[in-house]
Amino acid sequence: MAGVLERALAVMEHLATQPEGVPLASIAQELEIPQSAAHRLLNELVRCGYVRQLRDHGDYALTARVASIGLSYLSATGIVDIAQPLVDRLAQISGELVRLAIVDGEHLTWVAKAQGARHGLRYDPDMGMDARLSCSASGHAWMLTMSDERAIELVTRQGFGSPAEYGPNAPTTIGALLTMLHENRARGFAMINEVFAPGMTAMAAPVKRKERDPIGVLSIAGPAVRLTEARMTALGPDLLAAADELALASLASPMFRTRFPLQGRNNEDNSAAA
Repeated sequence: MAGVLERALAVMEHLATQPEGVPLASIAQELEIPQSAAHRLLNELVRCGYVRQLRDHGDYALTARVASIGLSYLSATGIVDIAQPLVDRLAQISGELVRLAIVDGEHLTWVAKAQGARHGLRYDPDMGMDARLSCSASGHAWMLTMSDERAIELVTRQGFGSPAEYGPNAPTTIGALLTMLHENRARGFAMINEVFAPGMTAMAAPVKRKERDPIGVLSIAGPAVRLTEARMTALGPDLLAAADELALASLASPMFRTRFPLQGRNNEDNSAAA
């Protein structure tokens, strides 16, 4: 049985996808928690200021306190201050949605974005979510930097995305995923077509300095009718250049200096190199 903390976090993650609020019965059913237990958890989260009721006996929704914690953390690390100008510039060049995801353990989390589209369809997923490694250009780009064995290990732990939840070309087997990864390695950056979502394409490159682990991934995404394979190929040099520039700029962030040291060196050497 899940512990109280695990359940509370599950409730908060569920509410994060429902800004309009969710009734108690729906929360309990979706998370498979007894309604009485869900009610106690929500009351505690309300008391602590992380959840509010939209009206008496009404739906529950997250407060801005959760977002405030995340923004405070990103501000302290300097990630967004460093990355946003580069993300904005790439969005202007591409005319599409550009996002930065950072490596957080075994996960990729989107933390910054810029929308380059000024008219027509604007593709704009939510920030703060973890990327599905098997079904996102960001996930594929990160896995380009690791061995096939390590990539398979991470995807197996997270699970494959279903085409019913993602795009019709989402890989559902290890063989299909490895075929895509090998094609992307030969290209130098990841490209996907109707993998993350129907009718959508995306490209991504790892943000990585030589002899260092990748710190994140920079991606461009848009509708397939506009962001065609030829267009993505043409944007490849701009994407790679922006990723390289961000990798160099990342040394100004104290978090990146400590969490992504030089590979195969001791801490003293890493400090000197940084």
